[in-house]
Amino acid sequence: QVQLVESGGGLVQAGDSLRLSCAASGRTFSSYTMGWFRQAPGKEREFAAAIPGSSKSTFYSDSVKGRFTISRDDAKNTVYLQMNSLKPEDTALYYCAARGSTGWSTAPSWYRYWGRGTQVTVSS
Repeated sequence: QVQLVESGGGLVQAGDSLRLSCAASGRTFSSYTMGWFRQAPGKEREFAAAIPGSSKSTFYSDSVKGRFTISRDDAKNTVYLQMNSLKPEDTALYYCAARGSTGWSTAPSWYRYWGRGTQVTVSS
């Protein structure tokens, strides 16, 4: 069982930056693929970024590519999402997700473990 706890959300203005963190329990964190998803009110949960287990490769949705950066610190069992040049359309509840794998996916159903989310609100 893996428990995920997100933090770092908040209310910011357009153009600002935020860094989200996701702390994970478990002793095999480095082998887990970690993903960030977001869900705005009335919309489906959508993929933002992923970093596969045992890898430093990163993958992004077109909507965040060039502005967001996912990274991991396996020594701290933590994955981060650095969000720059935030836009009002980035407003959403941001979730951390995990699966014990070296693969990755944009599908929420592929991930086995989820955090409760952290709210990001970007004002114009």
